[in-house]
Amino acid sequence: MTAVTPVVKPVSQMQLAPGSAVTIPNVSWQEFESILQELGEHRSARIAYSKGTLEIMVPLPEHEIPRDLLSDIVKTLLKAKGIKYQPFGSTTFKREGTAGIEPDACFYIQNYQRMIGRRRLQADDPPPDLAIETDVTSKTTLEAYRAIGVPEVWIYDSGRLTIYLLSQGIYVKSDTSTIFENIQLTQIIPALVERAWHVGNVQALEEFEAAIAQGREGTE
Repeated sequence: MTAVTPVVKPVSQMQLAPGSAVTIPNVSWQEFESILQELGEHRSARIAYSKGTLEIMVPLPEHEIPRDLLSDIVKTLLKAKGIKYQPFGSTTFKREGTAGIEPDACFYIQNYQRMIGRRRLQADDPPPDLAIETDVTSKTTLEAYRAIGVPEVWIYDSGRLTIYLLSQGIYVKSDTSTIFENIQLTQIIPALVERAWHVGNVQALEEFEAAIAQGREGTE
């Protein structure tokens, strides 16, 4: 009988097409850390890790429009409400031995002062108050956010915004945001993204800012 020797190749050699994802089970925390180092910081692929399952995703090019627009919408709303914040982009957030996740965008609000000037996350840093994902429907992603303790997660996928609020250790879908309670985000954001496809992000955002200035930004 011929012995079969398993072939082991670096994860960085995987060729994933835009819009594709691969799930790798039974990945230890040490292996996850090694994979992160192997992939490096300057890459198109994004990761989600929870309970030994690693997902590697490569977004589609059209992923960039809603990603950037949602981030700009949040900044516009926070500024309009006079709320100070610190954005953190797509930083890799971890809970040692348990979970790791890279949001498309995230924002510190309650602890924004603590995070100003922070070049790298430290082990005792709090989670961001809001994380944003686009084109993600993964259970592993939400499990990772839950483990890390992000209070609010927005997922924009297939023309729909879903808001998840962390309540007693689980995520619950909500029609409203705890940060922007009186704004109909689940209606406004899909409409703005659709508008951006026709006129561009800049004009869509300018129109939104004008609507806010006139007091018709979708408040109830």
